[in-house]
Parts: sequence; C-alpha cells; structure tokens
Amino acid sequence: MHEETFNMSIRKFLKTVGVRSQTEIERAVAKAIADGKLKGNEAFAAKMQLTIDRIGLTLTLDGEIKLE
Repeated sequence: MHEETFNMSIRKFLKTVGVRSQTEIERAVAKAIADGKLKGNEAFAAKMQLTIDRIGLTLTLDGEIKLE
C-alpha cells in the first residue's frame, strides 16, 4: 500500500461527499421552506451512513442541522 496515494484518495472522496452533501441539504431545505414544510428557524436531526462493503465497514454519524 502506498500511504500517500491512499491518503489522497480518501481526502478526494471525503471532499466530494462533503460538497455534494452540503449542496443536496441546501436544496432540500430551500424547497422545504418554499413548500411551507419548514419556517427557516428550526433545527433537525441528520444522519450519515458510510458503507464500504469490500472491507466490511459501516459507520453511522448522527448530528444536528440548525437553520438559525
């Protein structure tokens, strides 16, 4: 295993996940506000699951997203 290649590959993957996740959350929240499902001052639970079948990894992360 080449540590630098491995590290850079993980970082690239996580950057993609972070940027794409943020974009999708922003779109969903904007739509929910426009549809009247959210007022824009709430906080809500969020859950992210990372699965890598080949190595038997499943990781669930819980958090909170605050709009105000």
